[in-house]
Amino acid sequence: MKISKFGEKFTGDAGILSLMDDLGAAVTSGRDMIMMGGGNPGMIEPFQKMMRSRLKEISEDKNLFKSLVGAYDPPEGKPTFLKGIADLLKKEYGWNIGPENVCLTNGSQTGFFQLFNYLAGECSDGVNRKIHLPLAPEYIGYADLGMSDDFFRSSKPKIEYIGDDFFKYHVDFDSLEIEADTAALCVSRPTNPTGNVITDEEVDQLDAIARAHDIPLILDNAYGVPFPGIIHVDATPKWNENIIACFSLSKLGLPAVRTGIIIANTKVVRAISCMNAIMALSPTSLGAMLCQDLVGSGEILQVGREMIRPFYKRKVEKAVACIRREFGSTPYKIHKPEGAMFLWLWFENLPISSLELYQRLKERGVLVISGHYFFPGLKEEWQHRDECIRMTYSQDDDQVEKGIAIIAEEVKKAFASA
Repeated sequence: MKISKFGEKFTGDAGILSLMDDLGAAVTSGRDMIMMGGGNPGMIEPFQKMMRSRLKEISEDKNLFKSLVGAYDPPEGKPTFLKGIADLLKKEYGWNIGPENVCLTNGSQTGFFQLFNYLAGECSDGVNRKIHLPLAPEYIGYADLGMSDDFFRSSKPKIEYIGDDFFKYHVDFDSLEIEADTAALCVSRPTNPTGNVITDEEVDQLDAIARAHDIPLILDNAYGVPFPGIIHVDATPKWNENIIACFSLSKLGLPAVRTGIIIANTKVVRAISCMNAIMALSPTSLGAMLCQDLVGSGEILQVGREMIRPFYKRKVEKAVACIRREFGSTPYKIHKPEGAMFLWLWFENLPISSLELYQRLKERGVLVISGHYFFPGLKEEWQHRDECIRMTYSQDDDQVEKGIAIIAEEVKKAFASA
């Protein structure tokens, strides 16, 4: 059987495929694996209780249940939910938007596939345009979304050392070059994998650069403001006609409902709606219906402040304390944990690659992610990317502590054998 270039690209090796395969294998193997690799959110019981109650309400109401499972929504998504999102953001942050500026997708991953390929790739004028990631490392899930080769360009960050064991990446504006074939800038906030939150000033500067080059700035807020709000520093939600702001219901605790939200100018929203119609007829209704009342009342912001953020703040503090205890004097640094649900660990001058460390940890029943996957489009050699790993602390505290202890043991072995 012959397959297409599309088939070759999307069935070949990919970092996100490796991650999901490992997670799937761990679930089905029966082996007691410590899951510190994926982005599955923690199950926060008060929020889960709210969702169970809402689902029961829907299931017991004939008309609501029909709306959930018995009718297609428009290709942009459920109209009442779109209006609720627009009204909330207009009221709370003064964004000049209406329902026509909002579109749902079947998960953020699908949304970024649509957005990236709408903007970049082989164009009718013959130019092969690229998505520029101004702050590598960046999200592993971006790396293989492009329909064409050489789809991304990335920029190395500046590194700020903070105290004895923290560091922070910053956009290196002095060396940030926007070439003529750049289709858009894209940055996650907080950044997956590092938990970095670019400052308001950095967002404003990136926006100004994008405007000057007549390209959009894409802000991936899957973990950020205004919801789910897993941010532990000051950060202002940003939007204008040149910004494409992307959100998700996943990290509230609803990853399986696959609901991505895109806020953009009407041209972009119309384009994504057209793609929805062609690819899926319409986006799923489940997330919109589960969270309709939370959005309409504005309670979704309170949920973030009072349930989601404190849960992750407590867990990250415990994880950092555990790392300091287990690693002791072994060389390590932690990216300053400003948000999301990950810790990005840097073992400077690690004698083995982060990929080999990942493999050793996997053999010992601990799943993390090798750092080298998080630098799509970075052409130059940089040893730093082979010295880092991403670990999540969102799961059971005891399991996280066991996993950190095993990571520390393997890192100590690697340095001792050098």
